[in-house]
Amino acid sequence: METDPNEKPEYIHPELSEEEEPPSKPTFIDEASFLDEYLKSRNDRDKNTISDHSLSFLQTFFPEATVKDWNSWHWQIKNSARSIGQLSRFINLSENEVKPDFPKSQSLPLRISPYYISLLQRDNPEHALRKSVVPVFDEFLVQPGESSDPLSEEQFSPVPNVVHRYPDRVLFLVTGFCSTYCRYCTRTRMVAKDKCHIGVKAWEAGLKYIEQHTEVRDVLISGGDPLTMPDLHVEYLLSRLRSIRHVEIIRIGTKVPVVLPQRITRPLVNMLKKYHPLYLSIHFTHPDEITPETSEACEKLVNAGIPLGSQTVLLKGINDDLQVMKGLMHALLKIRVRPYYLYQCDPVVGTGHFRTTIDKGLEIIRGLRGHTSGYAVPTYVVDAPGGGGKIPLLPEYITGREDGDVLLKNYEGKLFRYPDYST
Repeated sequence: METDPNEKPEYIHPELSEEEEPPSKPTFIDEASFLDEYLKSRNDRDKNTISDHSLSFLQTFFPEATVKDWNSWHWQIKNSARSIGQLSRFINLSENEVKPDFPKSQSLPLRISPYYISLLQRDNPEHALRKSVVPVFDEFLVQPGESSDPLSEEQFSPVPNVVHRYPDRVLFLVTGFCSTYCRYCTRTRMVAKDKCHIGVKAWEAGLKYIEQHTEVRDVLISGGDPLTMPDLHVEYLLSRLRSIRHVEIIRIGTKVPVVLPQRITRPLVNMLKKYHPLYLSIHFTHPDEITPETSEACEKLVNAGIPLGSQTVLLKGINDDLQVMKGLMHALLKIRVRPYYLYQCDPVVGTGHFRTTIDKGLEIIRGLRGHTSGYAVPTYVVDAPGGGGKIPLLPEYITGREDGDVLLKNYEGKLFRYPDYST
């Protein structure tokens, strides 16, 4: 019997009982409901790479732990630094980094995985990665134009956890939890209590909304970080979305391969590749994040046929330098991650010390375009405050018009004419 080429295959999604819901307390990683999956994850995966640097850090600060422990993403989350006091075990904190340590002082929680802590320079508070994840007193300084929801996501949320701002696609916020919190986080309001996963019951209204809106062909799953959820919950979500006939593309926004590469297990990858076309947008910040562990995590995903793109936020004193940015873009291409977006930092409350001028972003794009391969040049965008969406920004390459020609300036500053008239 002939099959209809337009017929969408049926996906059987796993049923989740009440007991399988993620608990509401942040001690979820110790719950017995995750034991079976934990043991499966340990037994049914390739041996993960552990760099000499990571091994030295493990032996110094966790002498009681094994390499197997280190390569367990559950262990990484359980042993994350969640306070200034805990963090001070690993790095020597500056006065500016110690100041936020008083009760209820932080709107954004502190959480850094042991793996990512191992990348921080112990005695250098100006280290790029350290500045991106360690809180400083500057977070309490509020500048004009800042708000808790600068992109007006709540205004464009027709049902809980769904943001419908563009005609044919939606943002689905499925968790408020991250394994490591970036200090410039756009969704501070959502992760402010170091929440655990929202849970499948809370997703139902969003799933029904997507089912009912046939114009939605593209769903971006984000949060928090969706890949901090157990495999069972990720698959439930993917299977439900893939069973909706008009959903063509599913994307996952994550920083897990960068801050928790141990999470990219063989069982996870084997599950993800069942739900093509599936894309991952990974948040990279600096070349120091490209390690053997991160490279291996990306390799597993790419080899499973999952296209990877990078989303980088332009950050003052961290990556607002042409050579640093070029180094990051080149390193990404070498591990088969395509530079996608370079974001101007959103005006979230307390992030003024991270924001550069737009001229700085244009300067970096001008220094990349023509000076390196086109694949290494991301699109520079401002996500417009008030819900205007992503607006691409480019240096001025058109200098004027004359006698039917467009006057163009190339990457070397040389002028050229292009005949811009119809015959």
